Amino acid sequence: MEITVHMMHHFSRRPALKPPRTGDGNDAAAAEKEAGLEAQAFSSNGAVLIRQLPGVLNLVLNRPEAINSITLDMVRSMAGELEKARGNEDVRLVLFRGEGEKGFCAGGDIKIMARASQENDMAPAMQFLKEENDLDLAIHDYPRPVVVIAHGITMGGGLGIAAGADIVVATETTRMAMPETRIGFFPDVGATRWLFSRCGKGYPEFLGLTGYELKGAECVRVGLASCLIPSSRLEEAVAALISRAPSLASERKEAAAEIREILKPFASSDIPADPEMDRWVEEHFAGKKSVTGILSKLRACSTLNDLCEGVFERLSERSPTAVVVTLECLRRDEERALKDVYRSDLDVARYLMSQHDFREGVRARLIDRDNRPQWDPDTFERAAATVHLAHIDW
Repeated sequence: MEITVHMMHHFSRRPALKPPRTGDGNDAAAAEKEAGLEAQAFSSNGAVLIRQLPGVLNLVLNRPEAINSITLDMVRSMAGELEKARGNEDVRLVLFRGEGEKGFCAGGDIKIMARASQENDMAPAMQFLKEENDLDLAIHDYPRPVVVIAHGITMGGGLGIAAGADIVVATETTRMAMPETRIGFFPDVGATRWLFSRCGKGYPEFLGLTGYELKGAECVRVGLASCLIPSSRLEEAVAALISRAPSLASERKEAAAEIREILKPFASSDIPADPEMDRWVEEHFAGKKSVTGILSKLRACSTLNDLCEGVFERLSERSPTAVVVTLECLRRDEERALKDVYRSDLDVARYLMSQHDFREGVRARLIDRDNRPQWDPDTFERAAATVHLAHIDW
């Protein structure tokens, strides 16, 4: 489950059925119409809009008021549409987008998790997590190429969807993070495995433990996005992609290569390198097995002092239990099969949701918002001495 401060609000009003507006607010449907690419079918399954264009299954997350945070109904809708299209040879591309200017997807809906904690009833939350994991694994294993337009906030469950895509398009507005340890949870949806497939040395640990927020071109540099297309050219790029979709190769890998070439003229070629940051992240996080060791080194580091201090403070405000469990998951899952990680994620989620820190994190960060969680254990030393994955009944 993925949880951010953006997922606090509950909106019961059903959005009007209308063509989606994404990215910088330009109307995607209008751009397609101008290019002669009007949808063959347009329907709504709750908060997911399904637009069928020649060669394309376009799934649009449609809860803009909640930054498209994912509900169980949305998971089931997306999974059902993907399954229906799986054997359809006319579908050559799956395109995920998010309604509204704020972002593609802020993560999973917090309400079901908060209820599990408050009512001590894990069943609904565990059902959501299982079906969300099944959806994400299906995207990884899909026979057609998958493209995600990750504008704005793309965090937690949004990254869970994007992780299985062949191409993830960022814009200058994109913000990516896995912030779960801040409320006593962990980066699930297979992140403790696929972060190693996408990111350079040290970044899986750095991102998973600290919740560091990547911005714009940084998402491409670190590996969570494939390319950066300016918002001003995004709809033009999408229209070009859709116009070529019917002629894409039937094999996923070959089609994905063709998609990269189609998008290349629109993508920024200037992705700034940051070798100093990369070296720092590798030195302080890569392969580390001890949270207390990481913190000790951050205290003592002499280069990039502002970064050391900021990351130390960021780590220090997080749940010691969640951070210790996350690092153990990262070390355990680095070389494991992804399907096995999704399965064990459920056990870790059940364990953490039953702990004091998750209830306290939800209270302090999302309900009362006093930002003064009282963690127990209250230090990383105590958590490291008492909390281990071996305590979880697999």
